[in-house]
Amino acid sequence: MTDLSPDPDIAAATRDIAEVSAVEVITTAAVHLMSAAAVKCGLSEDTAETTGADLLDLDEARKLITALAALVTASAPDLGNQHARALRDGLRSLQLAFREASPFPDPLGQGPGESYTGPVS
Repeated sequence: MTDLSPDPDIAAATRDIAEVSAVEVITTAAVHLMSAAAVKCGLSEDTAETTGADLLDLDEARKLITALAALVTASAPDLGNQHARALRDGLRSLQLAFREASPFPDPLGQGPGESYTGPVS
């Protein structure tokens, strides 16, 4: 006979996520996108094994920054000024870092996420 009772770990995880506010879920996702984009822009700390430049991948960084820009732009009205401002500042810093890391910078207004944020310079 098969046990049809719910897995206690799944039930606990479901309870945990139900207690987290939407703002916290959105900002957590944004921070993960920011962190990944920073690494792909070559901004990670140098270690004994790698340098930030070793991890540079501008194609991947472009995708992450564009996704971040879409998330921040779409969710800003619901996040409140305090949270949205911090996310916009981080996004802008990444857009500028991308432009600086690029050997052939995109024209103004055509960089990653600029279709959502407008030109960044």
